[in-house]
Amino acid sequence: MKWKVLAASIVLGLAATAQAAVSADQVQTFTLANGMKFIVLESHSIPNANMYTFWKVGSRNEAPGITGLSHFFEHMMFNGSKNFGPKMFDRTMEAKGGSNNAYTSTDLTVYQDWFPASSLETIFTLESDRIAHLSIDPKMVASERGVVLSERSTGRENSNFRLLWEEITSVAFTAHPYQWSVIGHESDIKAWTQQDLENYFRTYYAPNNAVAVIVGDVKADEVKKLATKYFGAIPKRALPPAVRTVEPPQTGEKRVFVTKASATSANLIVAYKIPKADDPDYYALDVLQTLMGSGKTSRLYKALVENQLATQVSASGMEGFDPGLMSLSAVASAKVDPGTLEKALLAEVDKLIKDGVSAEELQKVKNQRLVNLYREQETINGKAQQLGLHEVFFGGYQKMFDAPAAYEKLTPADIQKVAAKYLKKSQRTVGVLAAKED
Repeated sequence: MKWKVLAASIVLGLAATAQAAVSADQVQTFTLANGMKFIVLESHSIPNANMYTFWKVGSRNEAPGITGLSHFFEHMMFNGSKNFGPKMFDRTMEAKGGSNNAYTSTDLTVYQDWFPASSLETIFTLESDRIAHLSIDPKMVASERGVVLSERSTGRENSNFRLLWEEITSVAFTAHPYQWSVIGHESDIKAWTQQDLENYFRTYYAPNNAVAVIVGDVKADEVKKLATKYFGAIPKRALPPAVRTVEPPQTGEKRVFVTKASATSANLIVAYKIPKADDPDYYALDVLQTLMGSGKTSRLYKALVENQLATQVSASGMEGFDPGLMSLSAVASAKVDPGTLEKALLAEVDKLIKDGVSAEELQKVKNQRLVNLYREQETINGKAQQLGLHEVFFGGYQKMFDAPAAYEKLTPADIQKVAAKYLKKSQRTVGVLAAKED
């Protein structure tokens, strides 16, 4: 009982902190004539700011022959534009006290800039120049092609999970482009043409295919003024073609077995088909995956790790524009065979479907999700990331402020219902990675 009171107090305290820090009516937005949308949140607690630019392009927008191009442009965007030569994007930003990063997923490419608020105009200069005038120099293309090929091979070699996950998705999806990895196929990376690159950039890096989020010690009217000055003249283009392929219903369990010489223990992934991010079942599924595989109090940890069947467990779900996968994963302990591990994992799934979850356990997991949500919103980086993700995936940044209530209203029946609906044998793909036999 004391733990419940303490946990509730922590959640309420963080909620109060987050609510005091930001509310929906503090967020301001504007859209330039060329269709580029800006979301601005003034936050004056520290003299810093950030700019997160969400481009609606990821591996789902590719096709056989050009897989990996979305990730490749994440590299190329730092390799020169009209007014800034190769590597000058980073150097110019660092000279102004800033730093950056970027990531590519199945659905998005996101560029993250962190900087003193006084450097906002410099950041807008850099970002607008590479959008309007990116250099796709053949010499830099050749150099980065080699970097990406190396990244692909070392990633597969160093991460058993990544290798197995790529095999899982290639089997789980028969038609949809989620079937190939974000980094792309080796043969495609080697074969991209200059025309492929130029066409791809022109198609997807149009201002009306982006959402920029600026959070920090800025003034919204100044942001709009600078955005109009630096981004307003970039031409609007036709929206990229829609992804028309719909994955057909899965009608039975699929299995994949992978061997790897360097594997010291078996890896298991059980992946289930789940709906796209803005589906009404999203919050219940998010709680379900947390309940199953997040932390030392999760069901898989207690059943597999505490019983020495596994050394680690996890659960994760794809947030996407299209239906994706939720995975339950485990790494086997020494001398535990994959079949034993799989049987124990699936027994926990069956137990949840049959017996459901108690109100107390559900409240504990909801508290976990709410704590994480509020903690993310305590920083300007967390605010920018969450505002952008809710804007692109959930139909509007306002959904970020609706999330706490959506989690809180979930009942044990809701969790048991989505477990029975989605964690079906006919909807799963089971993958095992093990050492090669002599």
